[in-house]
Amino acid sequence: MRPRYWNAFYHGPAAADGERWSGPGVGRRVGRNRSRREESAVASTVPVAATAPAHDRRLVLSGVLFGCGIAGSVIDLFVFHLLLQWHHFYDLSTPTVALVADGLFHGVTWLLTVWGLFMFAAVRRATAIPWGRWAGAVLVGVGFFQLFDGVVHHKILGIHQIRYGVDLFVYDLVWIGSAILMLVVGLVVLWRTPRLAAVAPPDADRRG
Repeated sequence: MRPRYWNAFYHGPAAADGERWSGPGVGRRVGRNRSRREESAVASTVPVAATAPAHDRRLVLSGVLFGCGIAGSVIDLFVFHLLLQWHHFYDLSTPTVALVADGLFHGVTWLLTVWGLFMFAAVRRATAIPWGRWAGAVLVGVGFFQLFDGVVHHKILGIHQIRYGVDLFVYDLVWIGSAILMLVVGLVVLWRTPRLAAVAPPDADRRG
């Protein structure tokens, strides 16, 4: 003969014709369900606060990578290498080597661009994005790349110059000066914009 709480246990309270749930099996099941709900509620709130700094770091890194990639693949390669034809990435050898070096340089910089975009998309799926903060990180990336190129590639290694047959002082001054300006502006924007920990998640308006 089935116990009184048989129908309530397997088919829900409605199948028990108003009978009160009872029995050790039901008590254990209700307790487990309540415990799972409490654990789920805690898990839904703790990771948000715990991962916010990580999301912020990934957002800034994605902007820096994207900025470096754009500076190399668009500003440097397309404008100075292809459009103006002022220099190649490596000008210390034959034209064939210079073109091969440009191709490798193009591939690396586009890899940085795509990597930054994928990282940005992952953060955007997880939380709301403060666009000003990301724009500041992009400026930091562009400024850092241009500064590294102007100082290391042009002056220290000497693998290429901005332009040949001209007085380089003005060109170097404009190149390095604009790079420092973009880098400083980007850092100021990052400093003045709120971190992701202080930004509401994407569905905050719907929950409110």
